[in-house]
Amino acid sequence: MPFERLIRSLVNGEAGSRLSILDRGLQFGDGLFETIAVVDGEPALWRRHLERLSLGCEQLGIPAPDPARLEEEAREVIGDEQAAVLKIVVTRGESERGYRPPSDPQPTRILELFSWPGPAAAPASLPLVFCRQRLGFQPGYAGLKHLNRLEQVLARREFEEGEGLMLDTEGFVVEGTLSNLFLVIRGELHTPLIDRCGVAGVVRGLVLDVARELRRPVNVRRILPEELMEAEGLFLTGSLLGIVPVDNLAGSDKAVKITHHPVMEAAARRVFTKDG
Repeated sequence: MPFERLIRSLVNGEAGSRLSILDRGLQFGDGLFETIAVVDGEPALWRRHLERLSLGCEQLGIPAPDPARLEEEAREVIGDEQAAVLKIVVTRGESERGYRPPSDPQPTRILELFSWPGPAAAPASLPLVFCRQRLGFQPGYAGLKHLNRLEQVLARREFEEGEGLMLDTEGFVVEGTLSNLFLVIRGELHTPLIDRCGVAGVVRGLVLDVARELRRPVNVRRILPEELMEAEGLFLTGSLLGIVPVDNLAGSDKAVKITHHPVMEAAARRVFTKDG
């Protein structure tokens, strides 16, 4: 999806893109980020992104940015753009050399806006391949969208088209390189646990909430790769993807049926709205 061009950016509320070489986000990946679709001039699923960012800051011991200030800066950087990608990065800020974090961190706050054609740029369906790169266990910050993305970077080198599916070191399915996964088995939704590694995506959270509202069960559990071969349907979810069915599974000679499911259809109607 073509969203490479940087339109504008703010660093700690000031226009620009310069960052200190002593920033811990650059030195150690000591921080968090959110990638947000801007649709009709509004940041989609804004509250959900802020909640995940705040939770991540709390878990990492980084002072969270003020929500009102962050929204004001988001408005400034979005400007009059109707469709774009907003990326928010919060790092622990600068420190002296070494891993030990400062006792009184002064976080760095970065907002970047990239060009994007909008939800229409999301594919109607995607092929899925299994990546060799595995996800290591880090239960202390499983679910967070932290800046340590080396596993995903290495996995992304393995394929050209579609999405890559990542397993943990025990061989269970966790997530895509930039998405979460849902399976339809006998009419019910299943999705991997994100308790030892992986990212708890905001669209994944929306789907789980919609399922509760519709009183439809979702089985959140350990999932083996072979279960994907027998599923009635597979869906990928992500902030820029929205909700996309899988149309082909590498290594399987069985066609992947593009299945309709009431929860996924209801969530898809809300995924690119500000309030979700």
